[in-house]
Amino acid sequence: MAAYYAAYRRVGQLGTSSGINLFLFGGLHSKSALIESSTRLLNSSPFDRRQISQLVQSNGKRLFLVDTLALVRRLEAQGVPSKQAEAITEAITQVLNDSLENVAHSFVSKGEMQKIEMTQDSNLSKFKSEVQSSQEHHFSLLQHETEKLKSDIEKMRSELRYEIDKVTAGQRLDLNLERGRIRDDLANQNQETSNLTNKLDRVSILIQLREVVVLLTD
Repeated sequence: MAAYYAAYRRVGQLGTSSGINLFLFGGLHSKSALIESSTRLLNSSPFDRRQISQLVQSNGKRLFLVDTLALVRRLEAQGVPSKQAEAITEAITQVLNDSLENVAHSFVSKGEMQKIEMTQDSNLSKFKSEVQSSQEHHFSLLQHETEKLKSDIEKMRSELRYEIDKVTAGQRLDLNLERGRIRDDLANQNQETSNLTNKLDRVSILIQLREVVVLLTD
């Protein structure tokens, strides 16, 4: 246990000097520290990078390129036994792979983002097309209903005008008939008045003649 502790302290010192600030005894740094350290490790140039093979068994997960051989050699150079150096390197690499795998699952790839954007653009274009088609359809229906309403109003106006003209013509006819009847009544009354006047004139003449005859006989 003391040997492991000393080896872990050496790993910590080695990680600080080589840019692998990943491991502490009894725990790990935060995810951001893992990402930053792994990025520095992947971008470093002093070592030849090779994929994990005999140290980390492939379990179907995504493997990242890590210079494990150089890390083992540096641990051995610091006095760490070979088996312990390999075990430490395997543990660090596994933690790095798991951490980067979790981070990778938290983000969307560029291809997936482009696919999502294309899908959204397609859905948006489809939605715009449906909205435009719906607006055109409703506008056509509204225009048709407006034309029908105008036609109905014009028809009602024509029917109302016809009824008004019909009533007006009937009233004029009745008025003319009433005028004719009144005119006939006035003519009849005038004729009767003339007849009575003539009768009175004849009676008056007869009375005057009778008086003259009476005077002559006396």
